[in-house]
Amino acid sequence: MSENKKNFCNRTRREFLWQTGGGFSGLALSSMLGHSFLAGQEKKADGTAWKNPLSPKKPHFEAKAKAVIFLYMYGGPSHIDTFDYKPKMYGMDNKTIAVKTHGRGGHKNKGRIVEPRWKFKQYGECGKWVSDLFPNIGECVDDIAFVHSMTADSPIHGSAMFQMNSGRIQSGSPCLGSWVNYGLGTENENLPGFVVMLDDKGGPISGPKNWSSGYMPATYQGTVVRSAGTPILDLKRPANMSESAQKRLLQQLREYNKEHEATRGGNSDLMARIASYELAYKMQSTAPEAVDLSKETEATKRMYGLDNKKTRYFGRQLLMARRLVERGVRFVQVYSGGAHNDDNWDAHGDLVHNHNLHAGETDQPIAALINDLKQRGLFDETLIVWGGEFGRQPTAEYAKGTGRDHNAYGFTMWLAGGGIKGGVSFGKTDELGAAAVENRMHVKRIHATILQQLGLDPNRLTYFFGGLDQRLVGVEGAKPIKELIA
Repeated sequence: MSENKKNFCNRTRREFLWQTGGGFSGLALSSMLGHSFLAGQEKKADGTAWKNPLSPKKPHFEAKAKAVIFLYMYGGPSHIDTFDYKPKMYGMDNKTIAVKTHGRGGHKNKGRIVEPRWKFKQYGECGKWVSDLFPNIGECVDDIAFVHSMTADSPIHGSAMFQMNSGRIQSGSPCLGSWVNYGLGTENENLPGFVVMLDDKGGPISGPKNWSSGYMPATYQGTVVRSAGTPILDLKRPANMSESAQKRLLQQLREYNKEHEATRGGNSDLMARIASYELAYKMQSTAPEAVDLSKETEATKRMYGLDNKKTRYFGRQLLMARRLVERGVRFVQVYSGGAHNDDNWDAHGDLVHNHNLHAGETDQPIAALINDLKQRGLFDETLIVWGGEFGRQPTAEYAKGTGRDHNAYGFTMWLAGGGIKGGVSFGKTDELGAAAVENRMHVKRIHATILQQLGLDPNRLTYFFGGLDQRLVGVEGAKPIKELIA
């Protein structure tokens, strides 16, 4: 008898049932075993109770936010053309001045000024200056806290994105959404706890590494949800399995489970795999409903810009993001911009074309999200974060044109909702916006603030790996930005 035949003949009925239908029976088994099996009644090999890694966990202290919607402006929007008003730059166009910059073009000590191409006006009771690029967000400034003194460690997209998403410039570490999943679990066992939605132009550089769980189990990684067609790929029942066959299999598994209840268990990895199958099985029916916008009112759809070709795609994503956090999803990251060059905010050539395009796609939907969350009583418990991996320089990258190079020395991000003060502008860059000069804030300070608002101490949330208690904010730790917290 061949070795393959011996292995086949030596399989237990349990193994046969688990592998039937390309593993689908394992998926069904997880559903039939029920929540009690996955949430703690099963025993691990050492005799202790096994617990579903995504089961809800208590925060370290009372949380002000239950969910996060991270609006990621991929490519690096220009802070000095959006929210960081620099009046002294007007009238300096094309003047060559001494200024230290560092972007993809390397280190430079002088450059040709590109003055802001849009006018600014004051909004709200706080009198915040906002560019004409964002008139709708301008109307929301009394609900927003702007941080104008952000810094990062890399002026290169790939490594800067890793840092914004995972705290480190190298790949291989868990992303922010993974840390949130790990620290809090999920309140909705039918949907992923960490969802990612990409721009219709494509994904960002390095792709899935930006929503990876790194050295943590894959249970905590982000799940890409599409705003059109099948929301989550690879969830459908196998084509060769009819509904009646599925029901018969479920009944067989139910009987098998009852017969072998006393001897089941002992393998933590297997149980974690079962939990993943169970989630996939439940998402088959839950995910399509969560992203079905047909029950939204026409007024709501218009508010998000679904009636306008320019704003439709991003508006649809943000409306879906609101529906997901309503249903208990912890962390939703929505990308504006994909692929390369002017398909994202990376304005190396024509700054006016680039930023008019991307601001025009996002301004109305973002304001709609803020107002919609407020109308539904969700704003105070949903933390919105806006920003890219860095900003842009005050000087031109090339001898001609309006394009700006990358700027990790000083840029703007903003937060709203989730216990954040509104009408706040914190930190400063110099008069040209070249570098942060007051209350310089590293990316890890934003991460610490997000965790804090979710009830997680950024310096207590650890995962042991590589001989160290790893943290999102680094083993050296970081403090939240207390000036932003209400």
